[in-house]
Amino acid sequence: MNKTNTNIWYKVFKILFLGIIAFYTLFPLWVMLWGGFKTTGGLRGNPFGFPKQWQLETFAKILNPTSSSYFANLANSLIIMAGTVVIEIILCCLTGFTFARIKFWGRELFYNYFLLGLLFPLAVAILPMYLQMRKVGLIDTYLGVMLPQAAFSLAFNTMLTRSFFAQIPMDLEEAATIDGCGRLGFLVRMVFPLSKPIITTIAVLTLVSSWNQFLLPLLVLNDQKKFTLPLGVMQYQGQYSTDWAQVLAYLTLSLIPVIIFYALAQRQIVAGLTSGSVKE
Repeated sequence: MNKTNTNIWYKVFKILFLGIIAFYTLFPLWVMLWGGFKTTGGLRGNPFGFPKQWQLETFAKILNPTSSSYFANLANSLIIMAGTVVIEIILCCLTGFTFARIKFWGRELFYNYFLLGLLFPLAVAILPMYLQMRKVGLIDTYLGVMLPQAAFSLAFNTMLTRSFFAQIPMDLEEAATIDGCGRLGFLVRMVFPLSKPIITTIAVLTLVSSWNQFLLPLLVLNDQKKFTLPLGVMQYQGQYSTDWAQVLAYLTLSLIPVIIFYALAQRQIVAGLTSGSVKE
């Protein structure tokens, strides 16, 4: 078999493999999207095809504030998401700048110890964290969800910011020092404007993670008026357990905002994650 045939078979195999992955990923979204426009009977009779009769009343019912808690859940998710992103960006920029630009004894040791946070998922520490939050009065509060979400993403995001900040030339810091700018001033006035790709990457990854978080809000939030969208989906599914068209419509509306966020910022995500991968 010559080299040309080998390349052809490789391309065919790659296309087939990518096609299978795309089908496996998009097929549930396809069923969910069109399922919301069907009746329950139409969904059972034709779960995979286009709706024969488009049912817009399902979405109208969900978007009606008097009959659905969708907008309340959406507002709660946005508040928690925005707060988590702000806390995460401030913390990971401070820690990343410290480990990248400030020399002190044991810096690498402390940095490697800090990265041990990557080994501990949220589910492992959920019980002691819950007991601690109950002691300080964070149960059933937005802050009780924001702080743990930011904390468990801090190790990975600090690794990203440290790598990015280390690429900033020392000449800029020396020039800023000569002009009377301290370390904090250099961080705010020089590093932040130059770090838009990595900050955008962290913001989008954090907001997607916060938007999809289910376990932590379930344990922390007791008041249904403070429920986020994932909890709203659970509540809605329990209310309409036999009406799958209603549930799929609610899921579709819950996914739209985060898909828009991710689509608008995907270039910044790629730029941030690949920054520093190529040395000049």
